[in-house]
Amino acid sequence: MDHSTKDEIKRIVRERYGEIAASPKPCGCGFGPLPSCCGGGPGAVETLGRKIGYSREEIESVVDGANMGLGCGNPLAIGSLKPGETVLDLGSGGGFDCFLAAKAVGPQGRVVGVDMTPEMLSKARANAERMGMENVEFRLGEIEHLPVADNSIDVIISNCVINLSPEKRKVFREAFRALKPGGRLAISDIVALADMPEHLQQQAALLAGCVAGAERVERLETMLHEIGFDDVCIEVRPQSREVIRQWFPGSGAEDYVASASIRAVKL
Repeated sequence: MDHSTKDEIKRIVRERYGEIAASPKPCGCGFGPLPSCCGGGPGAVETLGRKIGYSREEIESVVDGANMGLGCGNPLAIGSLKPGETVLDLGSGGGFDCFLAAKAVGPQGRVVGVDMTPEMLSKARANAERMGMENVEFRLGEIEHLPVADNSIDVIISNCVINLSPEKRKVFREAFRALKPGGRLAISDIVALADMPEHLQQQAALLAGCVAGAERVERLETMLHEIGFDDVCIEVRPQSREVIRQWFPGSGAEDYVASASIRAVKL
């Protein structure tokens, strides 16, 4: 993939998620005119959150607008966050996972959210102010070029974001750089179960909707090991295919992708 193609993909994603941030009714990873959650009323985002692994208590503990229905799992459920840890969220959106992480690490801990979309950053900062969160900050940046120091992070979380990057190896190299020795990845993401047909890959709506950029599980495992991660574990959630079917009805995308939990450790 040449630089112009990578830049175009990033432009599409940035514009699409800028639209989502500005929407009065964001409603899921497949944001657009068709996803079922868009017509599901005020409880649709909460319903989606419950389907992908969040508890009612987690969903209700944040201000309205933080949970935008953009995830495909709950990275905190596999992150085992501890008080005092420093957490980095790749593609932090409206701040939902950052706020839950901040509660888990407590006042002695710290959470940094990174997002490349200015509109999302503004929304997250406003939400943090509304919640009175003092141990959370949001930084503008690309996940391929993280604005954090070497060996400074205990846990990296991410939710349905890395699949959007056209340079996944660079993302994971940056994650490895940022993690302290013993630091860990706890990621929910879309992965490919089979190679997606060309006609689906070329649909920009599917690209910005977390599907077309998904990588095969075995390739991800190899990539993480080659970068230097240990204890790599990728667990596919077959039940997520129903959610993907609702995101993109009639596309057949659910035959090729599913959400997964991705864990790894930097020794």
